[in-house]
Amino acid sequence: MNKVQHYINGQFLDSSCGEFFDNINPMNGQLLNKVALGREDEVNAAVAAAKAALTGEWGQMKLNDRIAMMYEIAEEIDRRFDDFLEAECLDTGKPYSIARHIDIPRGAANFKVFADTMKAVADEAYRMDTPDGKIAMNYSMRKPKGVIAVISPWNLPLLLMTWKVGPAMACGNTVVVKPSQVTPSTTSLLGEVMSKVGVPAGAYNVVQGKGSITGNLLTAHKDVDAITFTGETKTGEMIMNACSKGVRDVSLELGGKNPAIVFADCDMDKAVHETTRSCFANSGQVCLGTERVYVQRPIFDEFVSRLKESALKLKLGIHNDDSVDMGPVVSKTHQDTVLKYYDIAKKEGANIVLGGGVPKMEGELANGFFVEPTIWTGLPEDATVVKEEVFGPCCHIAPFDSEEEVIKMANDTDYGLASTIFTENLDKAHRVASQIDSGIVWINSWFLRDLRTPFGGMKGSGIGREGGHHSLEFYTELKNVCIKM
Repeated sequence: MNKVQHYINGQFLDSSCGEFFDNINPMNGQLLNKVALGREDEVNAAVAAAKAALTGEWGQMKLNDRIAMMYEIAEEIDRRFDDFLEAECLDTGKPYSIARHIDIPRGAANFKVFADTMKAVADEAYRMDTPDGKIAMNYSMRKPKGVIAVISPWNLPLLLMTWKVGPAMACGNTVVVKPSQVTPSTTSLLGEVMSKVGVPAGAYNVVQGKGSITGNLLTAHKDVDAITFTGETKTGEMIMNACSKGVRDVSLELGGKNPAIVFADCDMDKAVHETTRSCFANSGQVCLGTERVYVQRPIFDEFVSRLKESALKLKLGIHNDDSVDMGPVVSKTHQDTVLKYYDIAKKEGANIVLGGGVPKMEGELANGFFVEPTIWTGLPEDATVVKEEVFGPCCHIAPFDSEEEVIKMANDTDYGLASTIFTENLDKAHRVASQIDSGIVWINSWFLRDLRTPFGGMKGSGIGREGGHHSLEFYTELKNVCIKM
């Protein structure tokens, strides 16, 4: 049986206590591998290695050499593309058709993008007159923040982990990564890449484990200088509390209950296509995905019918079948959570347009953690599945009449991560976008990302922004130097 180990100070290690936990294949419910469980010894060792590397070979490395190493990391991921693809899809159950075009290419690109950003960032300089008639020059400079704890999620394990590790390391920080316990493999595999390209020991460390044990130990560690986390809002609140001890910086990308607004003057084909993607891609396990759809009344029935027709064409199946559109959800626990919400919707009186249960799968896939793509209508705005994040392949569709009404409906949520607007009226698109309380607004598209742009949420969807120079604000300390001439 394969095992997934820690990667600490350039070495792959079992836990000192000899403990492992099971990693289950979501496609068939069978044991995939055993994962080392990190406790205090492993967390202490990883943080100590990261702290030492700040003043060691990694900390002494020149910027151009560090940037070149970021490129080598990206190129080695590309060389081992198939290894990363298989590991990612076995852990998550997602199809090759998704991971081949998004997860693995983006996982590699994050190192190049942030290397280029760090190299190109400009410092400020100001000339000033002093009270005694002299001249002074002020200039800014950036230094690494230190040891960064990276707590990464299970829905896009490689992509979202490197989205943090890439800029952190490009800025000269060291990292200790705690991946999700259900998707440990690609974070560990990245350790092999780091060793292969010669990244100095201690710059990149991985402690495998469970959030309630390993995650808590890492976020509470006194030598961790900042914490970046992507995941559910309740966990984010706990991490914020941990950061208050020692007054450490925190970056949080949390949950969402994202709306799509479909106006009567939309391009119907485009709206249906993009909403199918935003509701059901990655089995609905995307923080930017759509779970609330608001459709202007004159086209409501047509849109519901067209979205159902589109969702019926989605093929569920095994990851290595290129014709498959959807895999299972990531775990039995999450399958139970999604199905609980499906039951609640039914009990609260939802009209089930499509789905609402477990699909019939053949062979070993019958034991996988599959759920049906599901569409509801007819629920009030205070219904549970309209208010709470399900994080599954589902949406509720409601009609609206006026622009003012739908803006109020879209904003009536504790979250504020992403939204989509479909209209062919450019003035309306800009007008509505400016009034929606979300960190990202897509117009006539979804998941179209320029990695230089700010990424993050409002309200319960998080704190801070990632992407381009916005990431540098978190991963560096900015100081001003004043010289009197």
